[in-house]
Amino acid sequence: MKFKHFRRRERTGAVAVEFALTAGILFLVVITCLEFCRLNMIRHTADNAAYEAARRGICFGTSASEVTQTAQSIMASVSARGTQIDVDPAVIEDDTETVTVTISVPLDQNGIVAPKFLAGKTFTTEVTMNRDALN
Repeated sequence: MKFKHFRRRERTGAVAVEFALTAGILFLVVITCLEFCRLNMIRHTADNAAYEAARRGICFGTSASEVTQTAQSIMASVSARGTQIDVDPAVIEDDTETVTVTISVPLDQNGIVAPKFLAGKTFTTEVTMNRDALN
């Protein structure tokens, strides 16, 4: 039985050419996955920050600046840039019935690799909670 032996000279450089053709696509997919993971993490952190800040706002004796500070400290944990936090009403009094916290995060300021593809896009989340009666 005869065996055919491939000559190494005929296949020299095949791996290098295959790597060159596929590496760019692989790196693009990996970087895209990292970008979407980061933005997804920011989105969920904004949801959580709005919820925790609204919870803080329904407590009696809390001011709107304390609510804003609560949301800012949570958003700082993921280094979100350009975050805008709005508390409604601007002055929380004892007879205030609801507290609404709105958080907006611009995506173009928080993209790692390709912020130009996200220009003008913003995550916005809003949480409204009712306050209990004082009596």
